[in-house]
Amino acid sequence: MDVPLWLALIVIGWLGIKLTRPPAWLVAVLLLGGFLLAGSSFAPSINDALNP
Repeated sequence: MDVPLWLALIVIGWLGIKLTRPPAWLVAVLLLGGFLLAGSSFAPSINDALNP
């Protein structure tokens, strides 16, 4: 069964929010921070560090 990555991320995120109940501001900060970091000049170095 092939599941698209975006669908798997939505399901895992929804389950994580429902089970752990983090504050809404924390979810917003993590999403916005990840989005901004992905477009920054640090993205290639983070990618190299995560993918040996």
